[in-house]
Amino acid sequence: MEIQGIVEDIIYRNESNGYTVGRLYTSDGSITFVGQVPYIQNDQAVLLKGEWIYHNKFGEQFQFQSMETIMPTTTKGIENYLGSGLIPHIGPKTAKRIVDKFGEKALDIIQYYPDRLLEIEGIGKKKLKVIMESFDEQREVREVMVALQEFNISPNQSMKIYKEYGTETLKVIRENPYRLAEDIHGMGFRTADEIAEKVGLEKSSPHRLQAGLKYVLTRAAGEGHCYLPEGELIDKAAILLQIQSENLKDPLTSLLLSKSFHLVESGDERIVYYMPYHMAENSVAKVLVELSLVEQDEIVADMDKALDNLEKSQEFSFGKKQRDAVQSVLQNGVTVITGGPGTGKTTIINAIIALMEAEKKEILLAAPTGRAAKRITETTGREARTIHRLLEISFQDDNLQFNKNEEEPLDADVVIVDETSMVDILLMNQLLRAIKPGTRLVLVGDVDQLPSVGAGNVLRDIINSGVIKVVILDEIFRQGEESMIIVNAHLVNKGEKPVLNIKDKDFFFMSKDSGLEVRDTIVQLCLNRLPDFYGLDPIRDIQVLSPMRKGDAGVTALNKALQEAINPPSPKKNEKAMGDELFREGDKVMQIKNNYKASWIIRKGGFRTEEGEGVFNGDFGYVQSIDQDEGTLQVVFDDDREVEYQFTQLDELRLAYATTIHKSQGSEFPAVVIPVFSGPPMLLTRNLLYTAITRARDLVVLVGHHRYLNQMIRNNLITERYSSLDIKMREYLNLLLSMDSQGGSFLD
Repeated sequence: MEIQGIVEDIIYRNESNGYTVGRLYTSDGSITFVGQVPYIQNDQAVLLKGEWIYHNKFGEQFQFQSMETIMPTTTKGIENYLGSGLIPHIGPKTAKRIVDKFGEKALDIIQYYPDRLLEIEGIGKKKLKVIMESFDEQREVREVMVALQEFNISPNQSMKIYKEYGTETLKVIRENPYRLAEDIHGMGFRTADEIAEKVGLEKSSPHRLQAGLKYVLTRAAGEGHCYLPEGELIDKAAILLQIQSENLKDPLTSLLLSKSFHLVESGDERIVYYMPYHMAENSVAKVLVELSLVEQDEIVADMDKALDNLEKSQEFSFGKKQRDAVQSVLQNGVTVITGGPGTGKTTIINAIIALMEAEKKEILLAAPTGRAAKRITETTGREARTIHRLLEISFQDDNLQFNKNEEEPLDADVVIVDETSMVDILLMNQLLRAIKPGTRLVLVGDVDQLPSVGAGNVLRDIINSGVIKVVILDEIFRQGEESMIIVNAHLVNKGEKPVLNIKDKDFFFMSKDSGLEVRDTIVQLCLNRLPDFYGLDPIRDIQVLSPMRKGDAGVTALNKALQEAINPPSPKKNEKAMGDELFREGDKVMQIKNNYKASWIIRKGGFRTEEGEGVFNGDFGYVQSIDQDEGTLQVVFDDDREVEYQFTQLDELRLAYATTIHKSQGSEFPAVVIPVFSGPPMLLTRNLLYTAITRARDLVVLVGHHRYLNQMIRNNLITERYSSLDIKMREYLNLLLSMDSQGGSFLD
């Protein structure tokens, strides 16, 4: 059946899946309708296709399978449509001005005579361009959304698909729906497989078999692996595709011939790379070895005297290994400095800066995240940037590019990178491409922390290669009366129990028996107890770090409880719901995926001082403002970047009063609160606890049960990652040395 009418009221709406219950005014009176729809609003004219059903509690309802938007014809309907927030720069006030000016012809004016919108107060040429592009896009979106309903694709996923493919969406889905699993964040292979079945693609289709192999290998990269053994790749793909392993030999060969995959044979082992990771490992190995072999000019004639003078001027004493580290940096092309908290890594960085600046050398400081870069800036007094900003990332013609590379290298005598354990193989490759021969590279990090979220085991592999000069710092300089955080971090790292609840110290354990008690205690700590006792800001100074997302003491439940307590609803605070998330002015948020196109600005003293592109997974920020009229949300990130999000982009943000320990890598917070409760063994591990503790500068509070604290300390499970950077570095060095021994210089 088909029913046409005007939406009177939205009774219920689930933003995550689009399920909607509402009232529709028709020529025969009002009816109740139910079903899934990407977007809907009051006073919207629609055509429903479906059937009547009877609900035991709610009576007769029209259950629709599809809904088509019909452009409104009444002035009230047009005003509501334009003011719904779907079109940027047109909110309720501007919509009323447009309808007051043009009446029932408003939509025709926008479509056929758009320049007349310049007659409306508040609309200039720049806004007009955005409005027109969005108006045209909305028409295309409606058509695509209606078509995607037959594949049971959720509204949020439908919007992601449209953003990726635009008007080519339906063509892509009919020809090769498996591209969805490769291109669309949050869409897995199985969803693409269901769509493929509906469009009639054979189970034995080469598209399907190759997509299954790609999915397995890219998923492995998401778990940190640069490659998979061939047998493991085929076995996992066979299980996924529910076919015999031998049927995958030809698709695998096709992927190898197309250069999507790369096969490496080493003895009896055959391993398969996704090509970008193979090329990145090769390039990183090559550049690191070559940088390490460059003979460095002598910078400081009398190193001991220079360090003695530094000690006198700054009133501290270097340890032996700290002296070795500084000397190594000056003598070697590449130096790795690794050690736990309190072992003097920052002291070494400051000493290198002082010595290099005294010799008029150019120094660049970088870190993987905004928080880590800000911390280096604070501890050194010198500007530090994220690696992405250092490399001047940008988007041109829809292509991601780093403006600093081999052709336009970084202008520096020394590049110091902190928190190197967080750097994955792809980002390390981009960084090294921009390091010119002769530049000293200093990689600083704690190898015992969690490895990078992305693929590779870069810092550990570099250390294990034996090719690069490594200084391991194992003497604690900040301990005893100053910080139990430092002492306990090292105890946990060695598998020993931490020392808890010493009066007037900075490391505490609060015993609670249930997940609900843990959550409620954490809320009280953040809301009242820690702010009152230590003078901490509950939003900016305290960070809750949980091993897991689900459960009473997981990130999702904690964020809802903390937001309600710390930043409750107020008539003075605008808010916006997106799926299961509700954003409110003043909220702490985190970017959850890389957005290389996002524009940002930095203001100082009220003036715009810098601008650029790129917001990255793990960046923390705060919701500064929400503009319902413009359909935008403004976030200021920790490194002072201001970013404006359209409401349609809010799936890139999450509340961050609480976050996972994995997401906290590279950050430091004045106070850290850690729930210690039951969960999967793979999440209750020693290095996860160690990483969480080392994120705190002044205070750690553990809340939970001693049983699970002891379990985490005992569980030294470190998941193996498939990577070969260390092997490739040794092989490349041996190759160069053999070439050199046969005459000729490999450095020419």
